[in-house]
Amino acid sequence: MRHEKIFTPGPVELPERVREVLGRQIIHHRTEEFKNAFLEVRELFKRLLDEPSDNFVFFASSGTGAMESAILSFFKEGDKVLVINGGKFGERWLKLAQHWGLRPIEYKVEWGKSADPERVREILKENPECKGVLFQVSETSTGAYHPAPEIGRVCREFNALCVADAITALGVYNIKPSEWNLDVIVGGSQKGFLLPPGLSVLWFSEHAEKSLVDRAFYFSVKRELSKQKEGQTAWTPAISLILAMRESLLMLLEEGMEKVEKRHKALSEGTIRALETLGLRKFAEKPSLSVSAIYSERSEDIRKELLKLGIRVAGGQDSLKGKIFRISHMGVDPKDGLMLIGMLEVVLKRLGFSVELGEGVKTYSQTLMEHKIW
Repeated sequence: MRHEKIFTPGPVELPERVREVLGRQIIHHRTEEFKNAFLEVRELFKRLLDEPSDNFVFFASSGTGAMESAILSFFKEGDKVLVINGGKFGERWLKLAQHWGLRPIEYKVEWGKSADPERVREILKENPECKGVLFQVSETSTGAYHPAPEIGRVCREFNALCVADAITALGVYNIKPSEWNLDVIVGGSQKGFLLPPGLSVLWFSEHAEKSLVDRAFYFSVKRELSKQKEGQTAWTPAISLILAMRESLLMLLEEGMEKVEKRHKALSEGTIRALETLGLRKFAEKPSLSVSAIYSERSEDIRKELLKLGIRVAGGQDSLKGKIFRISHMGVDPKDGLMLIGMLEVVLKRLGFSVELGEGVKTYSQTLMEHKIW
């Protein structure tokens, strides 16, 4: 079976150090070895966020599990919440809120656009009983960034919990929960943490702790938190993923989150500039650093031709199917990004686009040199 190079926004390609850990024989979770490893993972995660708080839990689930836990752990049935809906994952917040009996107010953002903090302020003024604001830092379906620190400041003005889906932002952005006024953050393993799917995380602030309720069973923050602070879990954990998370966090911290964000910014700008040189255009008004959404009426042709060459990028979803293709920058070595641009030039030429071979590669290389990545 031919190996594909993966440039999809989850799962991402696994670093060799992570693969080495995942290939080891499993250990039992009710042992001192696992307990010590898990406590180390918790310490490393605190360093990643630069937060001393122990208020976070890991679940054996996809990121959606942590999203559901956020709904069940910090809001009661009948609570009014503001949902910023600018894509497939904004829709997920809306559906979760509706399913669990909250009263969501929908702030619908055109796909590809970013939320306006002033509009958030207006809605909260009109709805002073609103208990929280739910949004994505990086809306993976459109490649758009929502301004998390600005939204966080507005939430604090109105004493509303700021609940951020950071599933494609953790491990990419240098997130500072206290500085950004974030109250709840959810993440998933198969994105910026460079792991397989199956592990999620939920962090919460002291401010959010005052709202903590216990409506969940499996996804109970209260039940898990008391266990996990001792190095254990309420239910069977994703043992191998937790052990691999230790390696992933070490890698991120060795590089430093400021440099990690700088690297993703360079890859994002380099990719977008290169493809604009080749006649394509970005879809998101304010692009996420995690994933670039590129508009083309022939996006499916481009995606399929790349796949023939052993390169997998993601397509669009719902109304964007056939209109965009998405390139992840998570888990991507800059040299592989350069290779992708070169292959895209070949594909575009094959499909009859008017491109000059080498122009995109030149632009990409120049951009990364400007960012001092090379």
